[in-house]
Amino acid sequence: MLDFRIKTFLCVCQKMNYTQAAKSLNITQPAVSQHIRYLEDYYQIKAFRYANKKLELTPAGRILYERCKTMENDEVALAAELLSQQSGIHTLSLGVTMTVGEYAIIAPLAAYQAAHPGINIRLRFGNTKELLAQLTAGRIQMALVEGYFPPQDYFCQPYSTEDYIGVCATGHVFPHGEPTIFHDLLGERLLLREKGSGTREILERNLALHGLRTEDFIHNMEVENMHTIIGLLAHDCGISFLYRRAVEAELASGILREIPLKGFAMQHDFTFIWEKDSIYTAHYQQICQELRAT
Repeated sequence: MLDFRIKTFLCVCQKMNYTQAAKSLNITQPAVSQHIRYLEDYYQIKAFRYANKKLELTPAGRILYERCKTMENDEVALAAELLSQQSGIHTLSLGVTMTVGEYAIIAPLAAYQAAHPGINIRLRFGNTKELLAQLTAGRIQMALVEGYFPPQDYFCQPYSTEDYIGVCATGHVFPHGEPTIFHDLLGERLLLREKGSGTREILERNLALHGLRTEDFIHNMEVENMHTIIGLLAHDCGISFLYRRAVEAELASGILREIPLKGFAMQHDFTFIWEKDSIYTAHYQQICQELRAT
């Protein structure tokens, strides 16, 4: 069980305000200050400082927060594990991004469930940004993401390496001839995912390498669902950039075709991540290994 002063510290980190933390914890503000001073004296650090009249964590405070947050989430997992010893029912909460959940994990997850019938799986969908927040909040134990994340903050294990390509309808006609570079596509309607999506972030980073932004495309359509984007592509509503795995069937059947661009050969990893220094790391690694083996 976490020390009550640790819980106070985590609440202050969440609110970044002593008064609001006191109200949330239903204790006095002097009590909050006392709890923080105790931790600072115990660890011989300064956890918070004021910058432009705003409370912020010091570098040492940030380390303390990350470790304590992991401990808090592990405590929740521990309570669930102990309860499962009585019921015989275990639970795995796994977050996945849209592309991963719809195209890359179904068969491995079905095989894992068949091998472990006593486990109740909770599959949560979200973009990379949302899943990172859910990990931090302890709402999921692991995530399988396609987007970028700060590797120093998580334990990560690769799942697969995927081709990232430009795609359009097979019958799509480019007014000025077949494109060879990104700049040739700026007159096209770009179909793209919402901000925070790993698929979109990868496109944005690649465009930046060529001095471009998504806003440089004259027309665009933002869609939060990959199936809808693929359907719109099939109806020749524009072009898009996504993982080959997501459109394998459409490419094979001739509904869609790849847009070959000079110097554009992009690959990106789908990666398992969970909180750094979790006491359940060995268990999560075993789950990764089984899912990758399928």
